[in-house]
Amino acid sequence: MPGTRITDQQVKKYMTHRKRNSQVVAAAKAGISERSARRIDKQQQDKKLTQRQWRTRQDPLESIWDSIVVPKLQADSEITAVGIFDYLCEHHTDKFKPSSRRTLERRIRKWRSLHGASKDVVFIQTHEYGVLGIADFTHVKSPVTIAGERLKHMLFHYRMPASGWAYAQVIYGGESFAAFSDGLQNAFRAAGGVPQEIRTDSLSAAYRNHSDADDLTERFNELVKHYGFKPSRNNRGVAHENGAIEGPHGHAKSQVEQALKIRGSHDFKSREAYETFVDHVIARRNRRINDKFVLEQRQLQALPRTMSVNYTEHYVTVSRTSTIALKRVTYSVPSRLVGSRLLVRLYDSRLELFYGTDFVLELERVYAAKGARARSVNYQHLIDALAKKPRAFRNSQLRDDLLPDDNYKAIWKYVDEALPADKASYYMVKVLHLAKQSGCERQLGRYIVASITQRQLPAIRECEERFLVIEPRTPNLTVKQHSLSSYSSMIPGGLNG
Repeated sequence: MPGTRITDQQVKKYMTHRKRNSQVVAAAKAGISERSARRIDKQQQDKKLTQRQWRTRQDPLESIWDSIVVPKLQADSEITAVGIFDYLCEHHTDKFKPSSRRTLERRIRKWRSLHGASKDVVFIQTHEYGVLGIADFTHVKSPVTIAGERLKHMLFHYRMPASGWAYAQVIYGGESFAAFSDGLQNAFRAAGGVPQEIRTDSLSAAYRNHSDADDLTERFNELVKHYGFKPSRNNRGVAHENGAIEGPHGHAKSQVEQALKIRGSHDFKSREAYETFVDHVIARRNRRINDKFVLEQRQLQALPRTMSVNYTEHYVTVSRTSTIALKRVTYSVPSRLVGSRLLVRLYDSRLELFYGTDFVLELERVYAAKGARARSVNYQHLIDALAKKPRAFRNSQLRDDLLPDDNYKAIWKYVDEALPADKASYYMVKVLHLAKQSGCERQLGRYIVASITQRQLPAIRECEERFLVIEPRTPNLTVKQHSLSSYSSMIPGGLNG
């Protein structure tokens, strides 16, 4: 309306509509007259013509830019603005002031955009169903603990980029072939088929990284032949070429961490409980893309009837201490195996022991820290032999490893201080023997600790009556009722003799 002042909001609205409409339409939408619209357009044009082309202050880089900075940028495209800044502060303090750092960084960034070298370009790939599967290892930063002890582990991560379907497996060792083979084969089984190509990130478990020719390891080559896929890898040191899985690494780890926060605890009762938790998180992600996965699953190659070897074999002899040593770790085994030569199939998370072709025992695998040794001792393997020599407990090298949890360590500490040496050893061995016989290890430990807190040490007989249930053995007797005539045979000559 004539005489009405145009607001800043109307001017802004007019300029927005003017980008896509005529002057008349933009003026109508902004609620102003065409005359006002012409005046606004003229003002904008005058601003462009009157923009200054001169400096209002002295250039702080004038004395060093062309003579010092530009030659450095031209000589090495990888030199950083921080590197040049440090150089100028060290060698040209008379020409450059540290307060001009931001000006220097902006000028370098502009120069590289106008005159710098070409940069790497990421080419987004189109993936077809059933063609590609990508496998890699990733470290988990979340402080996961098992029964209060920190769990050192990583994840084997497999993904089919066409559908986005993924598989993850908890790995307790390093990037070994056993871990890679076990994870990859389990991923194939979970997916229900094998893609045409498997790409890895130059894993040492799969490739001999020192050579370009014929660099497949023998075991990986056998795995390739068994499943019939084509192996490939991205260039060494170029992680973004494996981008179809490097990005999802972060997503998977983030979702695990968020699930842990929502759970309210990073502690799990056992490895199996944590593995189930990770499986649940990945399965939740897979459900969202199930329709695409069904399409990709139809294009996968069929699985072979049997799995390929995903373990290494080692022969060990059981020592007189009823232990075996493998990979700097000492494992206890049942004492009946002392002196026996066993075949050990070493997987990423377990050991399988064989006597000849007969399966004997499965043990949980333990990893020793770099440059150190470790032990995995199960008191149930040794307690029968120790019950015959209870005094050997006190000075045994395996004493602390024989105590299954903190309750039993507390029991030993108490009896060691309260009882004479021999009686303390006798009591501890009897308690461990009872724990094995009764199958009530945790309940027995809690009961004795609760009694100790009240300054009462329960007797072994009392513990046996409470936890050791002895089922009465009643013989099965069959009583036959004889006929009366059969008794006559017991009398010489019979009844009439």
